[in-house]
Amino acid sequence: MGDEEKQTPTSLEISMENGNLKEEKASSNDEPEIKYGGIKAMPFIIGNETFEKLGTVGSSTNLAVYLTTVFNMKSVTATTLLNIFNGTTNLAPLIGAYLSDTYFGRYKTLGFASVFSFLGMVVLMLTAAIATMHPPQCAPGVACVGPTAWQLAFLLSGFAFLVIGAGGIRPCNLAFGADQFNPNTESGKRGITSFFNWYYFTFTFAVMVSVTVIVYVQSNISWALGLGIPAFLMLLSCVMFFVGTRIYVVVKPQGSPITTVAQVIVAATKKRGLEVPDDNSARSLFNHIPAKSINAKLPRTEQFRCLDKAAVITDENQVNLDGSANNPWKLCSIQQVEEVKCLLRIIPIWSTSILYHIPLLQQQTYAVFQALQMDRRLGSSSFKVPAATYIIFTMLTLTIWIPLYDRIIVPFLQKLTGKDGGITLLQRMGIGMILAIICTVVSGLVEENRRHVALTRPTLGLTNKGAAISSLSGMWLVPQLALSGLSEGFNYIAQIEFYYKQFPENMRSIAGSAFFAGGALANYLSGFLVSIVHQITSGSRTGDWLDDDLNKGRLDYFYYVIAGLGILNFGYFLLCARWYRYKDADDSSVRTATKGI
Repeated sequence: MGDEEKQTPTSLEISMENGNLKEEKASSNDEPEIKYGGIKAMPFIIGNETFEKLGTVGSSTNLAVYLTTVFNMKSVTATTLLNIFNGTTNLAPLIGAYLSDTYFGRYKTLGFASVFSFLGMVVLMLTAAIATMHPPQCAPGVACVGPTAWQLAFLLSGFAFLVIGAGGIRPCNLAFGADQFNPNTESGKRGITSFFNWYYFTFTFAVMVSVTVIVYVQSNISWALGLGIPAFLMLLSCVMFFVGTRIYVVVKPQGSPITTVAQVIVAATKKRGLEVPDDNSARSLFNHIPAKSINAKLPRTEQFRCLDKAAVITDENQVNLDGSANNPWKLCSIQQVEEVKCLLRIIPIWSTSILYHIPLLQQQTYAVFQALQMDRRLGSSSFKVPAATYIIFTMLTLTIWIPLYDRIIVPFLQKLTGKDGGITLLQRMGIGMILAIICTVVSGLVEENRRHVALTRPTLGLTNKGAAISSLSGMWLVPQLALSGLSEGFNYIAQIEFYYKQFPENMRSIAGSAFFAGGALANYLSGFLVSIVHQITSGSRTGDWLDDDLNKGRLDYFYYVIAGLGILNFGYFLLCARWYRYKDADDSSVRTATKGI
C-alpha cells in the first residue's frame, strides 16, 4: 500500500490544498488526478477515532452509576433518561448522514461534530467538578435530595452536545476513512480493508480501556477526574483530526439519495392509473442509467410492482439529449425504481432489530445495578471491581469470538454448505437473536439466585442508598454478559454487513445510519417498557418489579417478559427472512420463498 495513489476520473486536475479539493483548468487532453493520502492519512483518522471512542465510551459507560449516586436519581428515572439519551444519540446519525451527503460533506461534518462532542464532555465534567452543579451527597437516614431544575438543565445541555457530536461522527467516520484510498487499485482496496480492521480493533480497545481504567477512576477516585480524562481525550481527538487536514481527500457532497426515493414515489402515484408491461425488455419502460452512476445495475423484480409505474413512458414525458428525464418527478428509470425497492425490502428486516436490541440494552443498565448489590471483591482481597467494569466480559467474548469465527468456523462452514461465508447474513442475524433470548433468560435466573441469597443469607453491608448487598459473587454475571457478546458477534456484525451490501451504493451513508436508527428506537421502547412495568407493578401484590432496592423488586420477572417479547420477535423475523430476496437475485427465473434465508 503506497503513501499516495493516483486516479484520473474527470477533466480537471484536482490537488489537495488546506483540506479542500482545488480544481485547476487543464488542457483538453489532460485528465485530473486525485492525490490519495492513503496510509499517510490513517494515523490522523485512526487517532481521532480512538480518542473519540475513549472519550465517549468513557463518559457513557458509567452514566447509570453517575446519575444514581451523584445526581441522586431513582434507578427507574436514570434508566429512562439514559434510554432516551442513547436513543436520540443513535437516531441523530440519520440526520447527520443527510446533511453530510446533501450540504456539508464528510470532512466538515466530522470536524463540526468532534468539537461538539468535546463540549459535551466538558459540560459533563463540570457537573461533577463544581459542587453547585449537582445535588448534595446522600446522608444516612435522610432522604436524598434530587437535582434542581438548573442542575438538570445543565446536565441535559451536555447530553445535547453529545447527541450532535454522535450525529455527525457515526455516519461519516468509516466512510471518510475509506475516502482516503483509491478504490480502483489493489493497494487501495487493501488499504480500505486494513482501515476497517483497525477501526474495529480501536473500538474494542477503547471500550476495554474505558470500562476498566476510566470507570475505576470515576468510581473509586474522583468523578471530576474520571469525566475530565474523557474530555481531555476528546480534545486530543479534535487535534488529531485537524492536524491531518492537508493530507485528506475531501469529497464534495453529491446530493441526498432520499430525493430519488421521493421522486419514484411521486411519479408512481401520479401514474397510478397506468398498466405496467409484463415484458422486462418493454420499450415503454424508461431504462436510462447515468454514465457516472456508482450503483450496480439491478435486475427488474416483481415485488412492489406498483412502483414500476414511475418508469412507464407516456406522451407527456420528455427525455433530454443525454438520455435523462426532463422532469424526474414525472419519469424515473427502472434502475431508480429497483433501488427504492431495495430500500423497502430492507425495512421489515430492519424493524426486527428494534426488539432484538432490548435484551442487550439491559446488560448496560440493569446488569450494572445487579452488580452494585453483589459481592464485587476480587478474590480474597479488599479490592472491589467497579460495577460498570463487568461489561468488559461482553467485549472480551466479542474479541475472542470474531477471529475464531473468521479463521476456523467460517472455512469449515464454507466446506460444509458451499456458501460464501458459510451461512447467509440473515442466518447469522437469526442466531444472534436466539442467543439474545438465552442471554435474557440466564439474566433472570442469575437475578433470581442473587435475590434469594440476599434474603436468606448474611449480606455484605449496604449500598449508598441503603440496599443490602448480596453475598453472591459478581462473577455470576459473566455468563449473561458473555452471551450478550456472542449475540453481538453474530447479529451486530451481520446487520452492518447486510445494510452495507443490500443498500444501493449511493445510499451507504444511510446504510451506516440504519444500524444506529434501530438501536435508537430500541432505546426509546426500552425506556417505555421500564416506565410501564414500573407503573403497573408498583401497586401490585408482588410490589414494584423495578424497585431501587433489587431485593424488594422482581427484576427477574422483567427479564422473562423481555425474553417473551424476543421469542415473538424471532417468529416475525423468520417470516420477514422467508419473504426477503437479496439485491442481486433475478426474478426472471422461479425462486423459492426461502431464498432470503
